[in-house]
Amino acid sequence: MMGAGMSRKRLAIAATVLAMAAMPTLRSAQADDQDFALIERGRYVAVAADCVACHSLPGGKPYAGGSPLYTPFGTLVAPNITPDRETGIGNWTEEDLRRTLREGIGRGGKRLYPAMPYPAYTRMTDDDIRALWTYLRTREPVSNAVEANQLPFPFNIRLLMAGWNLLNFEPERFKPDPDKSPEWNRGAYLVQSLGHCGTCHTPKTMLGADDTDRALQGANLQGWYAPAITADPRQGIGDWTTDQLVAYLKTGANHQTLASGPMAEAIQNSTSKMTDADLKAIAAYLLDQKPPEAGAPARLAADDGRMRTGEAVYADTCMACHGGDGKGQTFLFPTLADSGVVQADDPATLIRLVLDGSRAVATDDRPTGPAMPPLGWRLDDAQVAAVVTYIRNSWSNAAPPVSADEVARMRKTLAQAH
Repeated sequence: MMGAGMSRKRLAIAATVLAMAAMPTLRSAQADDQDFALIERGRYVAVAADCVACHSLPGGKPYAGGSPLYTPFGTLVAPNITPDRETGIGNWTEEDLRRTLREGIGRGGKRLYPAMPYPAYTRMTDDDIRALWTYLRTREPVSNAVEANQLPFPFNIRLLMAGWNLLNFEPERFKPDPDKSPEWNRGAYLVQSLGHCGTCHTPKTMLGADDTDRALQGANLQGWYAPAITADPRQGIGDWTTDQLVAYLKTGANHQTLASGPMAEAIQNSTSKMTDADLKAIAAYLLDQKPPEAGAPARLAADDGRMRTGEAVYADTCMACHGGDGKGQTFLFPTLADSGVVQADDPATLIRLVLDGSRAVATDDRPTGPAMPPLGWRLDDAQVAAVVTYIRNSWSNAAPPVSADEVARMRKTLAQAH
């Protein structure tokens, strides 16, 4: 009896010691929940990382998940990251989130796909992760079960990601360049990590990894072409000033273009809500990214049959808004002359805009989002190919011609999406 009594006492003492040891952690978590400066920092980290874009459905609860991402390998759906205990991350720890962001391994060892951009988030600082975790704990819990992995066999086997990571991913922290200014390094951190700009703007390898040798040189994504955002003056943003780039990120419009498609979402949810200092830092970094040396292709001759047909279509359909000189009207109709999107090696965005139209982003600073009407209903594939070819080879533009087959493929893609 005495032995049993002593055992119970020892167990009670051990439980008390363990509870006391856990109390600082509990007090720390409770203190974080009341640390409004930390919560606000976490809110800003979520904005800079554009978490809401992937983890929210239009009109749905923020961060409740459900937004599909169409990849070349199949469909993935963003999970619920509200603090709901059953369907969200309410049972997660800060370390669970840290491992998810930095290693691509979720709670319970579940391997993630790089559609969740952990290859960029791996560079996040400890302070930013802690702030983000604290902020997410304050969000409204939403019960919304999401089946994230909807990939077909064999891509739905998560264990395959162990091999993918071995070949394509190495966890690392952001390392400032001591030879660059604090502003440049802040921009590098935002572009490389939080903003994960390369996820859209860097070409991919056959395995879907970033081709780091061609960082930020443009890539095709879900039927859009995310253009080069290097200092390339022809296909990138090399001719933009810092103020012009900041204006684009802040308002969605500048002297040359209007944001639409996925970039409109990024501006609406993220960059338009960032500080001017951070936007200038991004500009400082991007405008310092030297493009590869490459000459422009030969411009198609004006008497080429495709150019003559395209000119007729342009005069009938496009000139009223974009002008005979291709200069459009600032903040209303994008400039086509000297446009990086127009001259991109991949004409997907330009073809898509002609076929399907688009609405530019509306922001607090520029609340009117002008629209481009769809023209695919009245132009056949050959006519669309001709007018796109004409635009890409008029004024000072020079780019490869577009075929009717390319237009037909885009038309099929859009039909499937609708």
